[in-house]
Amino acid sequence: MKKVDALMQQVLSQGVYIVGVTNGQEVNAFTAAWVMQVSFSPVMLAISINPEHHSYQLLKEGGVCSVNVLSQAQMSLAAHFGKAYDAEKMKVGSWETTAAGVPILKESLAYFDCKLSHEVKAGDHQLVICEVLEAQQLNEGVPMLYGNTGDMDASAELY
Repeated sequence: MKKVDALMQQVLSQGVYIVGVTNGQEVNAFTAAWVMQVSFSPVMLAISINPEHHSYQLLKEGGVCSVNVLSQAQMSLAAHFGKAYDAEKMKVGSWETTAAGVPILKESLAYFDCKLSHEVKAGDHQLVICEVLEAQQLNEGVPMLYGNTGDMDASAELY
C-alpha cells in the first residue's frame, strides 16, 4: 500500500486547506487535503474528516465551516493546524468571522463559507457534504498541493 499512497500523492491533484469549525461557542481549525467540489447546483464541497477528531464534533454541533485555501508559501500553517486539538491552536494566524459565525483565515488565498448538508461514511473517515453559502478571494498566490507537503502528515507510517 505504501507504493499506492506514493503514487496517489504524485498524480492525484488535491489542494491543502484549513477548515475552520465552530459550534457557536468554541472555534477550531484543522488541515485537510481531501476536499473537492461535488455539485454545481447547489455548489457543494465534500470534506473528508476523521470522526475521532475534536473538530468533527464541532462541525456536527455547529453545522457550519469554512474551507480556506492555502498557498505554497504557507507550509507552516498547514503543519500547525495539522496537529491534534489544542486550546491555543487558534492563536496562530489572523481570523475573522463570517455572518454565519464561521472562522476564516485572512492570510488564505480564498475561503468558502459552508453549511453542513449531510455526511457519508468512507472507511475510517466521514465525507461531510457542505453547501457553499459564500466564497471570496482574499490574496494572490499559487495554491499548495498535497504532493508539496511530503510526509508532513506522517501518512507513510500508515503503510
